[in-house]
Amino acid sequence: MIRSIVDAAHSGRSAPTLIVMLPPAYSGPEDFVRAGFVAAARERRLDVDLAFAALELRHVADRTVLTALWQELLSPARARGRAVWLGGISFGAYLALCCAERHPGELAGLCVLAPWLGTHLITGEIARAPDVHAWEAGEPAGDDEERRVWRFIKTQASRALPIHLGIGRDDRFAGRHRLMAAALEPDAVDIVPGRHDWPTWGRLWERFLDLWLAGNFTADPA
Repeated sequence: MIRSIVDAAHSGRSAPTLIVMLPPAYSGPEDFVRAGFVAAARERRLDVDLAFAALELRHVADRTVLTALWQELLSPARARGRAVWLGGISFGAYLALCCAERHPGELAGLCVLAPWLGTHLITGEIARAPDVHAWEAGEPAGDDEERRVWRFIKTQASRALPIHLGIGRDDRFAGRHRLMAAALEPDAVDIVPGRHDWPTWGRLWERFLDLWLAGNFTADPA
């Protein structure tokens, strides 16, 4: 079972939209709460339920977390007719991309903040290509998860899936983030001052809520 903290917009009924967020390495669902992620959504009176999942190291290592995430949180919500956004921060964002690649067309959108995007081996290969669209992924081996994720990213310029890429300008992974940004439409990319830290991620989360959800999912008056 995936441990998670769930914050519902309403008591006794589900909101039409569920956002599931995965934490960065060495963090847990409680860190989202401490960083104000719940408060930001409730201040905006958004009609969305929030779920912040834990990532157990043993389940991350063998990627069983992706199966559990889909079976326990995402698929049941979709079966009830809810729109499901999946997202995460840093390595959690990478796992969100892995999940989206496995389940194309089944998510309402992705919110990836400061994503880890693979090792220098794959990102260096892409950087050496004329541009990300000219890079040839080939046919990834069964265990070449990074190549499959980048092949998925490369296809997203057509907006097959709404994606919000949030990055800090001075993030230590900024170079890799720019590679992903080049694969997306400009308005899918949000850049703010900041580093690879919770204050920056909190600001990016607030901007995601404002840019993608506040205009469409305002809650009814209580």
